[in-house]
Amino acid sequence: MLLAGCGASAPKASAHSSGPAAPARFPASFAPDGAAVATACTNSTKLAGWSNRRLAMLTIAVPVSETSVSDVTSEVSAGAGGVLLFGSKAPSDLGSLLTALKSHVPGHLGLLVMTDEEGGGIQRMANLVGSLPWAAYMGTHWTPAQIQQNVTKVATKMSAAQVNMDLAPVVDVDGRNEAPSRTNPDGWRSFSGSTSVVSQDGVAYMNGLRAGNVIPVVKHFPGLGGSSYNSDFGPARTLPWSTLQKVAIPPFTAAIKAGAPAIMVSNNIVPGLGTNPASLSPTDITSELRGKLGFKGLVITDSLSAKAISAVGFTVPAAAVQALRSGADMVLFDLGSNVSSQTSSIATAITNAVAGGHLARSRLIDAAGHVLAVRHVNLCS
Repeated sequence: MLLAGCGASAPKASAHSSGPAAPARFPASFAPDGAAVATACTNSTKLAGWSNRRLAMLTIAVPVSETSVSDVTSEVSAGAGGVLLFGSKAPSDLGSLLTALKSHVPGHLGLLVMTDEEGGGIQRMANLVGSLPWAAYMGTHWTPAQIQQNVTKVATKMSAAQVNMDLAPVVDVDGRNEAPSRTNPDGWRSFSGSTSVVSQDGVAYMNGLRAGNVIPVVKHFPGLGGSSYNSDFGPARTLPWSTLQKVAIPPFTAAIKAGAPAIMVSNNIVPGLGTNPASLSPTDITSELRGKLGFKGLVITDSLSAKAISAVGFTVPAAAVQALRSGADMVLFDLGSNVSSQTSSIATAITNAVAGGHLARSRLIDAAGHVLAVRHVNLCS
């Protein structure tokens, strides 16, 4: 295959030519010098030259304690696409520690530094960035404009501390007045039991993050409201798909129309859409989220360490492969004692799946491309 190099343009016809074009004397692949049709440079054409291992690493978000972010220096040096901060109180020098960590990214292509900063009881760094109430409080007491304004204040401080992605807002529709628990993943994490309120407030929260230069991740597609259980602790089912389409999908549709850059897919099984958790289901991700809803951004899994994943027979590495096959672009897993070996096992499983024909290399390139796109990385510049 003859490539004419990134950024070149095809030669133009002579301004003085007339009549029908003369038939080509050479096949395109054997055209004389200067006559080959140029291949435009895109992230995809650049990523096609990367090794499978490097592509695989870009699809992994590595968990780390926010008090010791240097623990994942080797994973970041190997090309991990993101890091996920765990903890409840961030160190005062988090920004400088993360700046040092980002310096190890190959090619200085940036790094997704993500955390769960929702509000209420789900806050990792409120000591640094300020506190937000539970979403249920916001939905009841604040206007969408007030939600956006308050979230922007927090996001601005997150960005100053080098955290550029928030795994929020929760746009699940759940009116149960209770704290999240083993049996209910939502409760106060939801803005409301009203679909229209959640749609408005979710977009307001999302826009507040973006105004503060933080990438929002809308979750948990296709909606956890009314779930049978919390998937972190065991198998869980959403309400039937026929119900979700009316009650739970509109907030995601609203977020996508408002330009949502990233969406997290849940680990719940969706009755009516198959027997695998949504994060491992091509029906949920490729057919519904990508196809029918037209979402073109980054698709992230919920934690593949969840008991709901192992309950259907998947290890974390095997689940990562299945998630990518199903249309996800980035995989998450929990902080434990074996982060380094787990990261390596996931990357190896992905590369082995490509080598064995179980995961299309084009799908891996597509996933890696979505990770770069959400950070506005242009490999051709």
